[in-house]
Amino acid sequence: MFGALSCIWLGDVLGRRRTIFLATIASMIGAILMASSFSLGQFIVARIVLGLGTGGYTATIPVWQAEISSSAKRGAHVVTEGIFIGAGICFALWIDFGFYFIKNSSISWRFPFALQIVLNLPVLAFIFTLPESPRWLIKKDRFEEARTILAILEDCPEDAETVTLDIQSVQTSLRIAGTGSMKDLFKTGNSRILNRTLLAAACQMFQQMCGINLITFYATTIFQVDLGLGSTTSRVLAASMEICQPLGGLLCFFTIDRFGRRKLMLSSASMMCICMIILAATTSQPNNTGAQVSATVFLFIFNFVFPLGFLGIPFLYATEVAPLHLRAAISGISVATTWLFNFVIAEITPVGFNTIGWRYWIIYACINAAIVPTVYFLFPETMGRSLEQMDLVFEESQNMFAPVKIAKRLPADAAGDAEAKDRVAGEKSLDGSFNKDLEDSDEVERL
Repeated sequence: MFGALSCIWLGDVLGRRRTIFLATIASMIGAILMASSFSLGQFIVARIVLGLGTGGYTATIPVWQAEISSSAKRGAHVVTEGIFIGAGICFALWIDFGFYFIKNSSISWRFPFALQIVLNLPVLAFIFTLPESPRWLIKKDRFEEARTILAILEDCPEDAETVTLDIQSVQTSLRIAGTGSMKDLFKTGNSRILNRTLLAAACQMFQQMCGINLITFYATTIFQVDLGLGSTTSRVLAASMEICQPLGGLLCFFTIDRFGRRKLMLSSASMMCICMIILAATTSQPNNTGAQVSATVFLFIFNFVFPLGFLGIPFLYATEVAPLHLRAAISGISVATTWLFNFVIAEITPVGFNTIGWRYWIIYACINAAIVPTVYFLFPETMGRSLEQMDLVFEESQNMFAPVKIAKRLPADAAGDAEAKDRVAGEKSLDGSFNKDLEDSDEVERL
């Protein structure tokens, strides 16, 4: 959580690539200390260092991905992170299962921790061969570097009109919003920054509070204690269940830019609510074989429908609703929210099961049911819109319910791009850059 919060400042000072690089080094140092631990004190320090690094890169990578992606493919690019998160969890559980059979040797826990070091090395090796965020470069007045990267990303010459308009659009957004400060995060203002910060944080909170981590963290316990299965069978099922997450993430990859963020979140929350209701009913019958089978099936289904709307999309959505000048800060706060509620779920789940048993599932059924109207009324669609077009959506909004209606009205196509470009032209005419002879007073007032 604190690693993610550090990106509020580091993200804009160092840029996206250097922040990712330093966070990866921190996580690798933590993994080295953890794998080589010979005392509890060293292990605790290792966990803290690893946590700081993990928070840093999980807060920065989605911002970087969003800022180097086109509006048409941004969703698919960023939710790819969800596929690999699911695959990583699955891989980790199978590694743990394999080393579960190694008895009386520290290699059973040292090797899984040391494996993280190997996974960090490609990041350190290749991060600087990839482009820096052109939007961050523009914010830092490094226009020639931004133009070069935009031309590569747009697959066009550097002097192409598309590249020029992209740069002008980012400049206009910065000029309207100002440089920004941390205090702006807690103010509404014309750009509705507080509204956007709360949407980003709420989306990440939903990712944890839907109940996925009570299943992921305690899957073996659920199979063994609640459903009465053997220890080895429980571990095999727990590891197998996680295969569903990358599969669900893959389905999200192919549908995110076709159906949009809202539809996937609404569908996912509705199906997770149904799964939780059925799990409450089936786990209340521990000695019923049919109930055990049904509970196992719906645990698998839950792990498949969760990534459809809430594994990669919260990271994506937080970057899409945030303005450029505070995108790193809002992403840091939203990802810190993820880790905060991740901690909460890990701590309260044993207490919940020990005190109210199968009724604990009902709490998450209610939470998922509450997510549906929240997303429907408060979360505007971002599909197909440039990051600068989303600034328009919030600037025209007068209350927290307005962005959904305005996003529906603002076309998610070339017409929407044209409106954003018109704003660029209008801003230039007002500051005297061109079209100095604009005489229509009504149009001036509108701009």
